[in-house]
Amino acid sequence: MRGRLLSMLVRLLTGAGFFQSLRIALGCLVSNKLRSILTMLGVIIGVTSVIVMVSIIGGARDQVVKEFEEMGSRLVIIFFSPEERKKGEGKSHVEFLDNDDADAIRRGCSLVSEVSPEMPMSDTTFQVGGEEVKGTLTGCQPEYARLHNVKLQAGRFFSRADYGSWNKVCIIGTTIKEKLWPDRDPIGQTLHARGESFIVIGLAEKKGRTMGEDPDKIVLAPLTTLQKRVSGDERVWVIWAQTKRVEQTEEAADQIWALLMRRHGNQPDFTVDSQSRILQAVDKILAIFALVFGGVAGLALLVGGIGIMNIMLVSVTERTREIGLRKAVGAKRRHILVQFLTESMTLSGVGGLIGVGCGYGVSRIVDIASKGNMHTQVPLFVSIGAFCFACSVGVFFGIYPAYRAAKLDPIQALRHE
Repeated sequence: MRGRLLSMLVRLLTGAGFFQSLRIALGCLVSNKLRSILTMLGVIIGVTSVIVMVSIIGGARDQVVKEFEEMGSRLVIIFFSPEERKKGEGKSHVEFLDNDDADAIRRGCSLVSEVSPEMPMSDTTFQVGGEEVKGTLTGCQPEYARLHNVKLQAGRFFSRADYGSWNKVCIIGTTIKEKLWPDRDPIGQTLHARGESFIVIGLAEKKGRTMGEDPDKIVLAPLTTLQKRVSGDERVWVIWAQTKRVEQTEEAADQIWALLMRRHGNQPDFTVDSQSRILQAVDKILAIFALVFGGVAGLALLVGGIGIMNIMLVSVTERTREIGLRKAVGAKRRHILVQFLTESMTLSGVGGLIGVGCGYGVSRIVDIASKGNMHTQVPLFVSIGAFCFACSVGVFFGIYPAYRAAKLDPIQALRHE
């Protein structure tokens, strides 16, 4: 039964009378502009919501993936997490991750090729003369440059000799350079931070904002220099490990976890994550947002469909005498059915087209407003799918009014006042 109904509907909408009905439907839309716009409003909002949702979520995921790629590939992230310790039993004597943990990972994890312990100090004030700027002072090892794909546009990265001698040297980001030395070469200049003076030996290439942070406001110094001259201990906040092959990332993360659990007395006072796990978590969060926004868009389309049904029922009542006259001169039920189905589909279809245009426009505004930090793009199949779905909403909610118009008795219709 359902198959026969669908095939009949296809024949009706592809018959010769369809285009004449389409012309009549468009004429009705033009003659009742305000009512048509108000009727289409729900469909417009629904389709716009779908387009904007897909563009923002897709752009956000692409941005996360791009930022992970810029950070480096095959990375495993280990950071101290005291709240994890509270979930376990017993007490751990380890208060922070330290250099020994990094060395243990380097020696004891066969799947790891390189290890880079780091100690970021956010909200550090960098001073040169009377100028100052806030940023992040990060202590790291020479391997940091390879793990994070740091490229220099001038100078050099600090060496093992600098690291072993606690030399007060640093590499600065472009934002630091523009704020403190806008018209000068910073190489060889002195930078003051946290009570120490650092000689600038390198200038990193511009990266742009990533994950809400500005990596160009970072200053890199040897980890030993900060540990011995600033903090006074060997603690580190995060350890980055690079695996030998991409497919070994998950296995390497498990290997690191097991090693640190043994070192920390089986107390989970740290967290080990791989880039793929973080990306999976991001995908889950984005899927929740997509579900919520999709529900809102679906609700708007439902309201729009109900509005179309209501207006079509009103239209049937207003045009009862017209329907009777058409039947009296030979119009069949299918002709009336096609006419009203076409009108409801035209309402939703035009609303869908406007919604697609609005969706593209809003997505573009979001892209411009984020200043390139969230590049939004709408796949063609999403636009086509949203438009087709809007048309199907018009057909679905137009079936009952069209059927009601088609079954009117011509004599009773002509007598209608």
